[in-house]
Amino acid sequence: MPSRLSRLNSPNITWAAWLLLAALSGCASGPKPTASSRAAGPAPVQAASSADTGQPLQANTKATTITANAASTDERFAQWIANFRESARAAGIDEATLRAGLDGVRLRPRAVELDRAQPEFTRALWDYVDAIISPTRIAAGQQKLAQLRVEADAASSRYGVPGPILMAVWGLESNYGSNYGDVPVFDALATLGFEGRREAWARGELLAALKILQRRDIEKERMIGSWAGAMGQTQFMPSSYLAYAVDADGDGRRDIWGSMADVLASTANFLARSGWRAEESWGTEVQLPADFDPARADPALRQTSAQWASEGVRAMDGTVLPALADASILQPAGARGPAFLVGRNYRTILRYNNSMSYALTVCLLSQRIAGGPAVQASWPRDLRALSRSEVQVMQAALNRKGFDSGKPDGQMGPATRNALQQYQRSIGLPADGYPTADLLTRLQQEQ
Repeated sequence: MPSRLSRLNSPNITWAAWLLLAALSGCASGPKPTASSRAAGPAPVQAASSADTGQPLQANTKATTITANAASTDERFAQWIANFRESARAAGIDEATLRAGLDGVRLRPRAVELDRAQPEFTRALWDYVDAIISPTRIAAGQQKLAQLRVEADAASSRYGVPGPILMAVWGLESNYGSNYGDVPVFDALATLGFEGRREAWARGELLAALKILQRRDIEKERMIGSWAGAMGQTQFMPSSYLAYAVDADGDGRRDIWGSMADVLASTANFLARSGWRAEESWGTEVQLPADFDPARADPALRQTSAQWASEGVRAMDGTVLPALADASILQPAGARGPAFLVGRNYRTILRYNNSMSYALTVCLLSQRIAGGPAVQASWPRDLRALSRSEVQVMQAALNRKGFDSGKPDGQMGPATRNALQQYQRSIGLPADGYPTADLLTRLQQEQ
């Protein structure tokens, strides 16, 4: 999902991970989009007369108001489309493309609801990993890699990105093509632009979608994707499509919906141009020395594998650490959970989706598809993930105690992690910055 909405910019498992898990959990049973499902929509709200209902006329006032409001919204949406049409025409979009792309575009209220959503509850990382890196998805990835060996090898040879990584991205984004959304891209982006919260961004993506149509890479009817406008089997935003999509099968079109050669090459091209190093792995699970300071498990602290080895960091199987030029230690579940040595390629996957849970899961799924081991260390499954409101309470309590976590927003970003580490040090605990119910209770009791 390259260049997707900034709501994904979270280093921990909050909205981004919840949404991804919710989407993937429905992949196995979710129907592929059909012409009827694309065309279907909510029935218009109509006011009934008192004669129709047998109710007093006053009872129909609310229905009449709803109809009037709906008409007002439709009129404003039509005006927004008309204004956008003018700006797109000025940007070089021809009349035929404007008609094809914008005539009949529909408002999608559900897209606005999802864009504004802030789920209260989160899932623990181990539940997320268990659900996504399932035996079924691993086996499917291995089977797909075998079936698409020619296309995957061609993409890997050209861009230096291994086939298992490409399979893992594909597996997370659309469950290997079984569910890449059923919302018309023009509807989704026009709706988000009209709603206004991210209008500049949505207008830019909508213009990019028109450019794709004008270049005749794909027909409008096939331009379907997520509620946010992400398209195709590995969920490119239109701007990313223009920048990175590849015609690998030589048919003159960049088809990330139906051509697996184009899907895999486009995904590999995005990663390669985002910093992927063909000579390096993503990293590995590691054993940390007994005296390791958890505060050093920091994405900003980077050094060579040899330097980490000199401090006692070891691969789980006792072999030499993979050669990484600028590697960090990642402890995504705190000091009690597994530890990983991650390098530039892990960070490159963050360019695809800026979520720690997403990037790590891609890496771990690719490892299993390639025949490698599952996570060896135990997850701290007795810990409960804090809800959004609980994180807000923790942030406010940290601020009151003089540990600046920024404005309480329920997100475990770098400022909150640093504040929590400072608090942990002040009470003699390992400073891993991982939020737990016990820490929250202690903070509340100290108020």
